[in-house]
Amino acid sequence: MTSWRVLLFLTGAVEMIVLDTHIWLWWLNQEKQLLKSAVADLISKERQIGVSAISCFEVSWLEHHQRISLPCPCLEWFEKALSGSGITLLPVTPSVSFRAVNLPEHHRDPQDRIIIATALELQAKLISADSKFPQYNELSGRLIEV
Repeated sequence: MTSWRVLLFLTGAVEMIVLDTHIWLWWLNQEKQLLKSAVADLISKERQIGVSAISCFEVSWLEHHQRISLPCPCLEWFEKALSGSGITLLPVTPSVSFRAVNLPEHHRDPQDRIIIATALELQAKLISADSKFPQYNELSGRLIEV
């Protein structure tokens, strides 16, 4: 089911910013030493912020492998992180999947490729600190580097 927020974006009623997984974590955890204040302000002021559903996989994987620590059980954290923040969970659609597979091979991480493809499919801005993202000409004018 498509959320009403995604429908508003698709009709051109609002502009969207997609957050890379680490940006989502930094913003929710208010990690000011990692997330520049200008970027945090941009996220706070933007009307439409989204994260790819693949980011939930990444957070689960990182937590399961003890690379991050969440303040509560993972499913509870997702509920709070999504409903409590107003962030839209963006689906991994067939068109996103197709675009992710067909991106240049600058980045082999499938989760990051899906996040990039999500932003491209939605014609959205993308905030990331990933050093490989600027290699994608497709993100020209869309990538906000941290």
